[in-house]
Amino acid sequence: MSPKFDEHVLESKKYLEYRQTEEENLIKALSRQHGLPYVNLHGISINPEALVLIGEKEAYRANIVAFEKQNRLVSVAIQNPNDPATQQVIEQLKGSWQLSLYMCSKGSLEHAWTRYADQRATVAVKKGVLDIDSDEIIRMATTLRTGDGVRKKVEEVRTLNPARRVSAMLEVLFAGGLALDASDIHIEPEAANVRVRYRIDGVLQDIISLPKEDYFRAASRLKLLAGLLINKRNEAQDGRFTFDSGEKKIEVRTSVIPGSAGESIVMRLLDPTVASFDMEKLGLNPIMHRVMEEELKRPNGMIITTGPTGSGKTTALYAFLRAVHNPEVKIITIEDPVEYKVDGIVQTQVEEGYTFAQGLRSILRQDPDIIMVGEIRDREVAETAVHAAETGHLVFSTLHTNNAPGAFPRLIDLGVDSRLIGSSTNIVLGQRLVRKLCEQCKVARTASAEEKAKIVRVISGHPLAPDLSGDLQIFDAKGCPECGHTGYKGRQGVFEAIKVDEAVEEAVIRDPREHVILEAATPQGIPTMAEDGMDKVLQGVTSLAELERVVDLTLVRKSPSSAAIHDTAQE
Repeated sequence: MSPKFDEHVLESKKYLEYRQTEEENLIKALSRQHGLPYVNLHGISINPEALVLIGEKEAYRANIVAFEKQNRLVSVAIQNPNDPATQQVIEQLKGSWQLSLYMCSKGSLEHAWTRYADQRATVAVKKGVLDIDSDEIIRMATTLRTGDGVRKKVEEVRTLNPARRVSAMLEVLFAGGLALDASDIHIEPEAANVRVRYRIDGVLQDIISLPKEDYFRAASRLKLLAGLLINKRNEAQDGRFTFDSGEKKIEVRTSVIPGSAGESIVMRLLDPTVASFDMEKLGLNPIMHRVMEEELKRPNGMIITTGPTGSGKTTALYAFLRAVHNPEVKIITIEDPVEYKVDGIVQTQVEEGYTFAQGLRSILRQDPDIIMVGEIRDREVAETAVHAAETGHLVFSTLHTNNAPGAFPRLIDLGVDSRLIGSSTNIVLGQRLVRKLCEQCKVARTASAEEKAKIVRVISGHPLAPDLSGDLQIFDAKGCPECGHTGYKGRQGVFEAIKVDEAVEEAVIRDPREHVILEAATPQGIPTMAEDGMDKVLQGVTSLAELERVVDLTLVRKSPSSAAIHDTAQE
């Protein structure tokens, strides 16, 4: 191929990209004139349930596409709101659905229309092969009690004819996930076979090993269900779908990434309801509960939760949002993605062309009282959040740090002026999730001398330390049918918090090292994560081994000696 030809191809590509950019910019400007939000459908997972609400030929004729559906709310993208054909389709949809209208470019529409090909392929296959049977999932979920039971059921359905086998196998995996309260289902291809695991109470457990031929059929089926491209195997894809589980719908967030032995698939099972998001169910100790009730009454400032992925930060934030939610305030969130729906709260999510920073700036123009930012990731988001907190807004957000004291140097590292932290930040929480001992089979015993020394070293710093003289009783996990023979059932949070008072603010400006900030916060009388966790060990909520697995017990502060600490804790 000649160099001139290559140069011509490159110039043509640049010209096309330029035209696409110009088209997107034009639609953005027009969307503002028409008072409709702009959307770029490239990179957005098109919901198959929404797509089929408008026929393929009708979508082409009216330059329209439905790309998302949540209960009765349908998100629809159009190119020209004045087009009579577009208006006709919109009026037809309004008879059955509540619509959320967006404007997009013709390129966006054409990208979304390619999903009709997947739908044609789905319809062409015998009914029951592509769809999963929700009723069957509900029925099986009442009978499957252990991972071994799930394995035996999968092996049983593998004897079915090929047309039914894959759907039946997926139904068993989903039913088992619901029955065992799994948060995620992992399907991981290896050289010879495929490993299937559930994440239960934060720990991965092997369920079954599948042959490769079943995996390839199951992978294609799941990609169709989640609205992903079947023939794209060398790029990461994200999608979702839902199924009924009786009284509620379960949303399945699907992530597919390429690997050396095949595509790794992880499905997160989400209950979109928020019934469990209650401060009383978080596991806050009495001191933390009182402190948070006080902080949530404040009209402005930042409340930040910290911890690694999977430590319960989102659950805590939603519980706090529900606690402050009332008809007199406007709450807007920006998340990545929106995982749980809350009535009465405006929830938005990041996407291409709508980052955390852009979304936060837009939210501030919507006259909110309370803002939730899913995560502070960079300097722009951090500075905008600080500005919002200083101008009369209550801001909730998260940071990925190991503990509460680590949030302060992290904010400084992101570019926040240390002198602004005191005026903008109200409180920083640190948290982890520990597995709760099964109430049916946990076993009490006397702590060994070594264990007692460890407990005393940690708990002696607790502002309301229990009597540590004499023998100490702790509990171990045993295992029974009720807990799937793991010894644990359910999880609970262990927490710490640092309020930004004068002493902490001075420490942040003078020397923002973690141990310096921790010592400055000691007079506040709030237990650290290690102290809170050890208290739960002594109460029989969890085991010492489980606490050590999750929480670093080496960061221990000096025993409180001030009467002021005791008085603060007793208030």
